[in-house]
Amino acid sequence: MAAICVFAGANAGERESYLIAARELGAEIARRGLGLVYGGASCGLMGACADAALAGGARVIGVLPRALVSREIAHAGLSEMRIVGSLHERKATMSALSDAFVALPGGCGTMDELFEAITWAQLGLHQKPIGLLDADGYFGPLLTFIGHMSAEGFVRPPLRLAVARSARELLDALLAAGPAAVSPPGPPPPP
Repeated sequence: MAAICVFAGANAGERESYLIAARELGAEIARRGLGLVYGGASCGLMGACADAALAGGARVIGVLPRALVSREIAHAGLSEMRIVGSLHERKATMSALSDAFVALPGGCGTMDELFEAITWAQLGLHQKPIGLLDADGYFGPLLTFIGHMSAEGFVRPPLRLAVARSARELLDALLAAGPAAVSPPGPPPPP
């Protein structure tokens, strides 16, 4: 594994624990000699994660749609910044540059990125592991809903996401998961 794609909020959120988790993830990525690929902003959890990775000596690549360069305040100190034409191109580029996905707390954009990575895995378009850094239990309600979707027959096979409360535990789980953390779809179960 060479690079981790991180989805995260462009805001810091209401709890200091979210910023701490973002910084710990960036630092742990750097400590392990991995690269970071992310949305390219200098603010919020995105900026905190990128700054910590850079401070640790990691290569950090930002991918930002042209329309968001001034709005999300493009990070000026990255190893590389790729400006793309659309949000879809952003997600495709981030996926192509990375070997695994991690979601930190975030809003609708973070959930969009996370669910697109999950959907692509379920369709067999990639076999990269996907994890959630569950700072302060942020993803608890989402995990409950994913369980509900599975129980109601809308998610098959069941999602196998790595979930941990610390960056170290999460990266350990992703590295151990290998390429099949989310299985491609199989035939539906018999009625």
